[in-house]
Amino acid sequence: MPDETSLGRLTRRGLLALGLWLGSMAVALAVVHPVRGFLPDLKFTLQGAGGVTVTQQAFAGKVVLMFFGYASCPDICPTTMAQLAQVRQALGPKADQVRILFVSVDPHRDTPDILQHYVDQFDPHAIGLTGDEHAIAALARRYRVAYQIGKPSSSAPGAPYEVSHSRGIFGFDTRGHAAWLAPDSESKADLLAAIKPLLR
Repeated sequence: MPDETSLGRLTRRGLLALGLWLGSMAVALAVVHPVRGFLPDLKFTLQGAGGVTVTQQAFAGKVVLMFFGYASCPDICPTTMAQLAQVRQALGPKADQVRILFVSVDPHRDTPDILQHYVDQFDPHAIGLTGDEHAIAALARRYRVAYQIGKPSSSAPGAPYEVSHSRGIFGFDTRGHAAWLAPDSESKADLLAAIKPLLR
C-alpha cells in the first residue's frame, strides 16, 4: 500500500472520529435527515467495470442512492446493499428511476470488476465505483465521509487489513441535488417514504 503523509494520516483520523460520531448519532436518531442546501450536488469521476470512466452524467434523470463501503466488509456493507436492493425492488415499475451507487473506500483491493461483481449479487442495476486514492479521498471529503485503512496484519503480500468508515445512505434527486442522508439502520418503510417524493 502506498505511504501516506503525516498530515494525511492526521486529517483522515480526525475525519474518521467526526464521521463515526456523526454516524453513531444518526443511528441513534434513526431518521432520514433532509440535507438539501447543506451538501453539494452529485459530482464525481470514478472507474466502473471494465475500467470505464464514469461521472455523475451517467445518472442524469435518475434518483441516486449512494453508499460508501468496501467489498470485503463483513457485515454493514452487505446488509445495507441488501436493504437498498429490497427498497428498490419494492418501487415496482418506478424502480428503473433509481440507481444504487456503491463507492469503495478500499481502492487497493477493490478493482472495478471485483466491485461490480460484488454489487451484482444484490442488484443487477447497482453500480460499483472505485478510483485511485486521491479520487476516493476527494469524494469522501465532498460528502463528509470518514474512512481509515489499517495496517496489514503482516508484511506478506496480500496480508489482510481492516477498513473503518462512517455509515450513511445519501439520496440525490433526479437533478443531482443532495436531498437527504439516512443511517444504514433506517427502516425499509422510511427509506421508501424518502425516495418516493424524488421520483417523477
